[in-house]
Formats: sequence, C-alpha cells, structure tokens
Amino acid sequence: MDMSINFEPVYPRHDLLVELGQVEMAIDRLSERDDHQRRVLQPRLESRMNSLLEALNHLDV
Repeated sequence: MDMSINFEPVYPRHDLLVELGQVEMAIDRLSERDDHQRRVLQPRLESRMNSLLEALNHLDV
C-alpha cells in the first residue's frame, strides 16, 4: 500500500489563508490603536488583504 500523500499543492493555499486571518485580526484590533497608528496601519493592512485575496483567487483558477 502506497502511504505517500503529496500535500505540497495545499501548502500555498493554507499559508495564504493563515496570513489572511492574521490581517483580518489586525484590522479588527485597529480600534485599540490611537488615531495616528490607525491612519498609518489601515491602508497597509487593507492593501495586504487585497494582495492576499488576489493571490488566493489565482490559486483557485
């Protein structure tokens, strides 16, 4: 019986989903930051989220 399973195609998708979750949590916690930090961090986090979603869409094609 062949017990070798190739998980490599799953890794990129999993990694993207994990990072996407981290970015979502960071966005949720922006309310805990002062106004200056929010103004600086929010565009960066939203940009990163868009990049991750785009990369995820490319994997699904």
